[in-house]
Amino acid sequence: MSVDTTTAPQAAAGSTSAAVPADSAQTAQKPGMRVNGKNWHAPKKPFRPTAGQTSYAKRKEQDEIKRAIKAKEQELKDEQEQERAHRIQVIRDRRKAKEEKERYEKMAEKMHKKLVERRKRREKRNKLLKS
Repeated sequence: MSVDTTTAPQAAAGSTSAAVPADSAQTAQKPGMRVNGKNWHAPKKPFRPTAGQTSYAKRKEQDEIKRAIKAKEQELKDEQEQERAHRIQVIRDRRKAKEEKERYEKMAEKMHKKLVERRKRREKRNKLLKS
């Protein structure tokens, strides 16, 4: 008879143990009220010091991706800066040419046309020799 009594509680315990995880799963999904009453705060999670760690290979892969992105960004920045410098240089050249033209027109008012042309050529030669 003692054999029958030991098997009956085990069967009963086995059936209750199957019911307990189902109840604990439901309670895990529904946290309920906080003890301190500060329900507006986000629920805290347990501290896991190794949770954010990644493998060495994965970190190296991320570093390579970051390096490629930085190189591309730098390339785009350099390209933009080059375009900007080019536009500025074009503006400076135009202004310089305009000033020179105005200067020659002023000279043409006072001097003969051929003399002005000769001075233009001479200044152009000197400019080429200096640069």
